[in-house]
Amino acid sequence: RINMPTEGTTTFHDDIYGDITVNNDELDDMILIKSDGFPTYNFANVVDDHLMGITHVVRGQEYLSSSPKYNRLYDAFGWESPKYVHLPLITDENHKKLSKRSGHSSFEDLLEQGFLPEAIVNFMVLLGWSSGTDREIFSLKELEEVFDYNHINKSPSVFDIQKLRWMNGEYMKMLDDEKYLELAIPYVKEVVKKDYDLNKIALLVKTRIETLCDIGEKIDFFDELPEYDTAMYTHKKMKTNEETSLEVLKEILPLFEAHDDYTNDALYGVLSKYVEQKGCKNGYAI
Repeated sequence: RINMPTEGTTTFHDDIYGDITVNNDELDDMILIKSDGFPTYNFANVVDDHLMGITHVVRGQEYLSSSPKYNRLYDAFGWESPKYVHLPLITDENHKKLSKRSGHSSFEDLLEQGFLPEAIVNFMVLLGWSSGTDREIFSLKELEEVFDYNHINKSPSVFDIQKLRWMNGEYMKMLDDEKYLELAIPYVKEVVKKDYDLNKIALLVKTRIETLCDIGEKIDFFDELPEYDTAMYTHKKMKTNEETSLEVLKEILPLFEAHDDYTNDALYGVLSKYVEQKGCKNGYAI
């Protein structure tokens, strides 16, 4: 065991939490060598870090309490202690610590859920840290230039899955079409089995999805039209009903069939021209 002093205090510095002082009588005499002759983890950890030239120890805030004991070992050997960076916890919406055991997602799980690695990294960096501006979208290269761990907050951060979904959607929009199609086509093939232009279908939803896993529910109607209530075509304010809506649909269908640009802006242009020629309000047809 290490013979800890029973009087006085031990102080160490953390780059996030500042100077932290504990009473020595609260430190137990750590076991260094087990009965089988092998070193304990706490002992081997300090020796390994010193021999490997570790300069910074970055870990969770819950390990703050063990740092004074480690520093006592460094002092006993006459070694320089590393710099400590204890990070605040990330919690769920109920302010409970994230845990795989509790069903929370790992990085690999988020990838399987259709999130892009760049978006996950961007989101995680912003948990408890800010660039000092309102900006939220950063490339990895930009984060390398502006990130400073000294500006991390001390308080725990909440993992907001809706915020991550929004951020991932922004990253999806920024992908060039070639890269997007490379990622999206496997998800399209899971749903669309008919002989359609899968690239065109995938591009239709590029700006409407937040994760790759959202693709299926947006395009499944291409294979089989779902059941729906025709009452949805009735709108008193716009003076539409099932009969007038059917008329509009029959008139618009050939316009769409003659069109080859199915982007949002192009389709809106077709509909706007139809509204102008028909002399009705936008809400009557769009």
